Amino acid sequence: MVKKSVKDMVAQAESEIEALSVGDVQALVDDPNVQIVDIRDVRELWRDGTIPGALHAPRGMLEFWVDPESPYHKPEFSSGKKYVFFCAMGWRSALATKAMQDMGLAPVAHIEGGFSAWKEAGSDIQPVERPGK
Repeated sequence: MVKKSVKDMVAQAESEIEALSVGDVQALVDDPNVQIVDIRDVRELWRDGTIPGALHAPRGMLEFWVDPESPYHKPEFSSGKKYVFFCAMGWRSALATKAMQDMGLAPVAHIEGGFSAWKEAGSDIQPVERPGK
C-alpha cells in the first residue's frame, strides 16, 4: 500500500519551492540570466512543442545532468542562471524543482500549471520536429 500519495508529495514540494505564474515566466523568457527547462518526455515535445528557448532535460536524467560529479553532467546546469522547470501540468516539475533545490541547485522555480497553463494563456510555442521527419 502507498504510504504517501503523489498528490501529497506534490503539495509538500509546492510548499517548499518557488512557483511562478505564466505571466511571471513570460517576462523572463528573454532574460539571459534565466534558463527555462522542459522536463517532459521528448514525445510530448514532438506532439505539443515547447516554450521558445527552453532547454530539454528529460525528467529521468535531470539529477544526473545537474550533478557536476556525474559522468552525464551538462555544463548548462553550471551556468549560475535561475532555472525554471516545467512539465505538462506542473506536477512533475514541482517534484523536480524540489529535488534540484535539495541537490543545491539555486535559484530554482517551476511554472504553476505547467505547459498546459502556458498554452491556455496563448503564449508563444516553439515547434519541436521529430528527427527523421
